Amino acid sequence: MFQHASDVRSFVRLYPVVAALLLVHIAAWLLFFLPLTALEPIWQYAVGTNGAIRHGEYWRLVSPLVLHRDFHHMAANSLSLWLFGPWLERALGKGKFLFLYIGGGIGANVATLFLLPPLYTHVGASGAIFALFGMYSYLALFRRDLVAPRHAQLLLSVMAVHLLLGIMTPDGNLLAHLFGFAVGGLLAPFLSIRPKRPSFYMPRL
Repeated sequence: MFQHASDVRSFVRLYPVVAALLLVHIAAWLLFFLPLTALEPIWQYAVGTNGAIRHGEYWRLVSPLVLHRDFHHMAANSLSLWLFGPWLERALGKGKFLFLYIGGGIGANVATLFLLPPLYTHVGASGAIFALFGMYSYLALFRRDLVAPRHAQLLLSVMAVHLLLGIMTPDGNLLAHLFGFAVGGLLAPFLSIRPKRPSFYMPRL
């Protein structure tokens, strides 16, 4: 299922959506964690705040997907995207992959909106990442010709680590993980895999 990209240029050429998302993750983290107090209002205007969303600030369902509370949060989500995003981008195509990713993230944030208090705030791409896991889980169950058992085991291990971190982190949003996964699994049957799949690549650990 997975092969290895030989260099950064090949990775960007083969997986432009994943590369762009990774760049945005890193750039946003650097931007908002620099000691520039002038950027604080922008951060407050972009984080997911349930009360603000309920008052019509619907962009907050999307903007938190590129923001992270600290380096470890950003690194964990980016690593999972780096590992598991490329194959799906090539298999689904850029448009369907982006729809799955953003759709899963929005679905997780909508669940957060309705199930958590009005003052609850959240950032992070975990819901979108778990939508990818949901898609892979569907393929592992119903398209075993595409997902080898060893890759399914790797996927389950990474999911378990993410869920454990979500449980152990005091401000972790476990709902986003679960509902992102559910949205990815529900979307999976409607996102057809390309009949002629190219050679797929996975970066080295």
